[in-house]
Amino acid sequence: MRSAAAGVLLVAVLLTGCTTPKSVARVTNSPYPDPTDFSHGPADPSAGGDAQVEVSVLARGLNVPWGVTFLPDGAGIVTERGTGRILKIGPDRDPTGDLTVTQVARLTESTADNEGGLLGIAASPDYKRDKTLYIYYTTDDDNRIAKLVLGQKPRPIVTGIPKSGIHNGGRLAFGPDGYLYASTGEASHTDSAQNLASLGGKILRMTTDGKPPPGNPFKNSLVYSYGHRNPEGLAWDANGRMYSSEIGEAVWDELNLIQPGRNYGWPAVEGIGGKEKYTDPIAAWRPEIGVSAGVAILGSTAVITCLRGQRIYLVPLDHTITADINSPVVAGGPAATAQIRWRPAAGVAGKPVEALTTKYGRLRTAINAPDGSLWITTSNRDGRRPGGPTRDDDRVLRLTFRTR
Repeated sequence: MRSAAAGVLLVAVLLTGCTTPKSVARVTNSPYPDPTDFSHGPADPSAGGDAQVEVSVLARGLNVPWGVTFLPDGAGIVTERGTGRILKIGPDRDPTGDLTVTQVARLTESTADNEGGLLGIAASPDYKRDKTLYIYYTTDDDNRIAKLVLGQKPRPIVTGIPKSGIHNGGRLAFGPDGYLYASTGEASHTDSAQNLASLGGKILRMTTDGKPPPGNPFKNSLVYSYGHRNPEGLAWDANGRMYSSEIGEAVWDELNLIQPGRNYGWPAVEGIGGKEKYTDPIAAWRPEIGVSAGVAILGSTAVITCLRGQRIYLVPLDHTITADINSPVVAGGPAATAQIRWRPAAGVAGKPVEALTTKYGRLRTAINAPDGSLWITTSNRDGRRPGGPTRDDDRVLRLTFRTR
């Protein structure tokens, strides 16, 4: 039996992001099967969201584009989950009018494992000087975060994040405080979400060297919030409030307001549960119209992308979220019959409105572009779109909004 001292050492290694033994993160014999139902639910004919959105195609012919970030010249840098390619998109255009697509790297260290592979990417806030990208990727043994200068090998800064064929999280983004945030899945082992000694099922906050920064809620830990199942989207509003879109199991998908040290309930709660011990999402919807993968904030609207639901949601925000985050008031109807529920006293100003339903298939990443638009990626070559991909898939879309 492992000694108590060894157990303490293992916990310390996990929490500080140092390299971990290979056995720590490996997940075998997952108790949860891969999802098998990818059919989308019906559109809401009364929604009217399409009238608010204008869409153009920036690039096409990609293969499951997953992470997106931007360079100082306005070019997008995009990862492909399964191929390990890192692509530069734009800022120039090709003869067809699409942005040029150029491979700038191929990560041989990543392992394509169903939902695992080369996932999130974030450019250093000081990219002009340090030329550094941060990447989140799956290996044979774990998920990890690394620094990458194009043309060089990745330098891991956090290892030992649990991995599985599903629920790998994977989003990376720099917050307004200058620190790097990462979303991690529970790798289909639900207990890890509540275990502060595990990096799975968490939102992590770190320095650019992968260390816990000042202000983290748990001493010597990267953990910023916990009790997550598979969060894939991270975004901030103009007031510095942080949001995460999270993929639930079979009942509810979520939009959460992330606050330090809070417990978001998984696996005890899915959706708006009203239990004092846990922090409820500010909005939730059924997986057949959801599977919420990405989030971006544009003015007073949270834009949520949906994989299985093949649509986006426009969630109106009234910026009073922190005033009553624990309010029990819920709109949208009872949990037993509602398709969408939201919390007016927690800052959602009205019913989330759907748009683009089934027009572009499965929608994954959403990110604010330097020109004020949103970039959204499709995920139609991941084997989960009924009927398969179109000739143009996968695509990068540019969204602008007529009203906000």
